[in-house]
Amino acid sequence: MLFVNMPVTDLERSKEFFAKLGFGFNPKFTDETAACMLVGEHAFVMLLTREKFAEFSKLPIADPRTHALALYCFSASSRAEVDTVSAAALAAGATEVDDAEDYGFMYSRSFFDLDGHGWQVMWMDPAAVEQGPEAFAASLQDADVPA
Repeated sequence: MLFVNMPVTDLERSKEFFAKLGFGFNPKFTDETAACMLVGEHAFVMLLTREKFAEFSKLPIADPRTHALALYCFSASSRAEVDTVSAAALAAGATEVDDAEDYGFMYSRSFFDLDGHGWQVMWMDPAAVEQGPEAFAASLQDADVPA
């Protein structure tokens, strides 16, 4: 299992924001100081109040609006879902980072959440996931070459 701990300034506001993006929370590990957000079968983001986060961290908490410490990326099932989730994030108060990035086999959009944490929503062609991007690109070139 993977747990990523993330400090937030307003836990309830952050829960509402991520719920609007379609994320759910495990009530067994959610209280007034923490919310366990489900991002995959065995992957969770722990949204922690800054005070709770400080109990785990032995270093000062950096301001994500001025210091990038990590970028969080999660996958969507289609290009359309990437756009839908990104639109929901922007409507809920996120700030768009750049225009969509389209590499053919991979499509993504990025935004900063309410606390300034950087997020990317991406879709990757299942064949590219299976083969790897270089092998997938080569298979497309091979398919275009007449036999």
